[in-house]
Amino acid sequence: MHIAFLGINYWPDETGIAPFTTGRCEYLASRGHRVTIFTGFPYYPEWRIPERYRRQVLNREEKNGVEILRSWLYVPSQVNAPRRILHEASFVASSVIRAVARGVKHRPDLLVVTTPPLALCLSAIVLSRLWKIPFIQHVPDLQPDAARDLGMLRPGRLMNLLYRIERLGYRKAALVSTLTEAMREKILSKGIGPEKVTLFSDWARSELFQVPVAGGSELRRSLGLGDELLAVHAGNMGIKQGLEVILGAAEKSRHDRSIKYLLVGDGSVREQLKRRAKSAGLENLIFVPLLPDGRFIDLLAASDISLVTQQKSVADIVFPSKVITLMSSARAIIASVSPGSEVARVLNEADGGVVVAPEDPDALLSAILALRDDPERRTRLGANARTFAQRFWEKQRTLSMLESHLLRVAAGGKSSTMIKTAALSEALIANSEEGRQ
Repeated sequence: MHIAFLGINYWPDETGIAPFTTGRCEYLASRGHRVTIFTGFPYYPEWRIPERYRRQVLNREEKNGVEILRSWLYVPSQVNAPRRILHEASFVASSVIRAVARGVKHRPDLLVVTTPPLALCLSAIVLSRLWKIPFIQHVPDLQPDAARDLGMLRPGRLMNLLYRIERLGYRKAALVSTLTEAMREKILSKGIGPEKVTLFSDWARSELFQVPVAGGSELRRSLGLGDELLAVHAGNMGIKQGLEVILGAAEKSRHDRSIKYLLVGDGSVREQLKRRAKSAGLENLIFVPLLPDGRFIDLLAASDISLVTQQKSVADIVFPSKVITLMSSARAIIASVSPGSEVARVLNEADGGVVVAPEDPDALLSAILALRDDPERRTRLGANARTFAQRFWEKQRTLSMLESHLLRVAAGGKSSTMIKTAALSEALIANSEEGRQ
């Protein structure tokens, strides 16, 4: 089967949606499918295109059996709402033109579109009709709800337009997928039938289950650190993360030499946070750039406490993939999130972390101090988190279920051979599940 993917982020972007889109494409290619991804040039989370890709309009690459077709997109150096809209619109326009041109001689059997950008569902509708194939819309982020809840867009014509586009995409898609049950319920609440909405979960990389409970001494030395308790936030530094709460906790504990805070990664608010930390003289807070994979594993081993933060308005509209990473690596987690969020639900169900009120530096600091003084509890929480991750986010199981769904959608109206292949795939997954019980 020839499967086309359409999404703005792909390898070599290392965080956010990109690693999972890449993993899905490469898995399907390894299963013998022909896979093409229409994507943009890498830029995330630094919001900067690497030198090797600059001054290009189109680019073709191949990696691990996947044909990668890149098209131009505008990448602003400073991100705000108008520039983000232009950024997304530039990719929507360039990618659909390239896909249309490519599809003249290489029409796929199935299209999988990842939104955001939300307007890509309009591209999927156009391509689906042009190629006379079904499309699946994968929704790792409920963009209109996020823009509304975070105050990025005010109620009005633009917001109403986004919701109309969202509903149209859901109606026209053969299948809608998302990451968590809470996000699925949110989509169902928009009037979409339950038989049409499923879960394509992210997964845990197998090497994360091998991260030692204690380690990372070399990384500590390279950062000039000793045996201080390390409270680490790693990942995107954007508006949704509400990272000011960590700066607040660092400011309140600035004279406690037993604790160091690390903010690791990049994103649209990184420089703003650095300026605030410098102005406040926070010597107990260190900014570390995005780390290569091997160094990131060392960082996980060196971390005593992992921090997950969200603005209080963020609840069931997102589920950060870093939660899977941190739980798989047996880190004790403190989550400064809404008690009704999916992050809180997962951590409470797993007994794998501590949930505190969002945007409350005092609550965050109190939890950090409690875990600092109770290393046995830190170890227990980390072990529980890893057990939960092994149960629910094992990569092979997750991707096998993905392939089964794709085969079933593509089989609609197709040959009996494809239908039998889909049925066989589902039977194999069912047998595998029975063997694990």
